[in-house]
Amino acid sequence: MKKIFLPFAALIMLFSCQNDDQNSAISSTESVIQRKCATQEVLEEQLKADPTLAIRMNQIEAFTQNAVLSKRIADSKIVIPVVVNLLYRTAAENISDSQIQTQIDVLNKDFTASNPDFKTTPSEFATVAGNVGITFELVKTNRKATTKTSWGTKDAMKKTKQGGLDPTSPATNLNLWVCTIGGGILGYAQFPGGSSATDGVVIDSKYFGLSGNANYPYNLGRTATHEIGHWMNLRHIWGDTSCGNDLVTDTPVAKTANFGVPTYPHVSLCLPTHNEMTMNYMDYTDDRGMFMFTTGQKSRMLALFVSGGVRAGFSQ
Repeated sequence: MKKIFLPFAALIMLFSCQNDDQNSAISSTESVIQRKCATQEVLEEQLKADPTLAIRMNQIEAFTQNAVLSKRIADSKIVIPVVVNLLYRTAAENISDSQIQTQIDVLNKDFTASNPDFKTTPSEFATVAGNVGITFELVKTNRKATTKTSWGTKDAMKKTKQGGLDPTSPATNLNLWVCTIGGGILGYAQFPGGSSATDGVVIDSKYFGLSGNANYPYNLGRTATHEIGHWMNLRHIWGDTSCGNDLVTDTPVAKTANFGVPTYPHVSLCLPTHNEMTMNYMDYTDDRGMFMFTTGQKSRMLALFVSGGVRAGFSQ
C-alpha cells in the first residue's frame, strides 16, 4: 500500500504527469475500443492557462490530508443535487428522461455500495471496499438543440456564448453536461479548485445511463461514476504515471491503466507481491469490470464536504 504525504512541489509534479495512454487520449476516430477519459489532459491545459490553479489544488490537498488524518467526515447525509445539461443535434443524442434517470439510479447504487456486482469484490479487497454513502437527486434537465457535431474538451459545452449551457449554481449543484464529445472520449471532469464557471462533469451521450443509445461495453453508467470520482478529487488508480501515486493509502500500486475485464488476480508489475485493484471505479476497465471504491477513497471524497472543504456548500 502507499504513503500519500508529498511536498507541495511534488504534488504539482504529480498533477502534470501523464503516461502514453493519456497523451493519445484524443484521436481522430470515433471507434471506442478502450476507455478514454480526458480529465488529466484537461487539467494539464487548465494548469498552463492559470498558474494559480496549482496553488489552490495544493491547498485543497493539504486540507484533504489533514481531514483524512484527523478522521473528519461530513456530519450529515450528503445528497448531491444534479442538473443535467443536454446538448443534442440528432434524435439519438436527445436522450430520454428515463435514460437520464437510469444514470442517477446507477450513481446512487455505486456510491452506496448497493450495486449487485459489489458483492463480487475479491476477498483480498473486501476489508477495504467502501460504501461512500453519498446519494444523488436529479433536480433539473436543461435541453438545447445545437448544430455542432462534436464539442471537444475545451469546455465550450459549458458556455452559453459558445453555443452550450452555462452551469446552474455550481456551488450547490453538480452539473452534468451530456453531449457528443468526439475523438473517442467517453467523458471528463474538473477537479476541485478549478473555475466555478466550468465546474462539473461532461459525459458523451453514447455512454450515459443504461438505455437508449448507451453503447456496450460502456453501457452500465460507470463512465459517470468514474468522472464524478474525479470531481470528488480522486485520481486514476495508477496515479497518471507508471507505478504512480493516487494519493490513497489502501489502493495497491498499479503499473498503468487496465482495459477490458482483467482476470483476477492481476499481478502488479510494480510490486510483484501485490495484485492490482482492476475492479476499482478509477481504473479504465469496461463498465462491467469496475464495481468498487475503497474506504480510503471514501475518506478523500468526504473531506471535500466538511466545514471549510471546497464542496462544503453541498452538505449545508
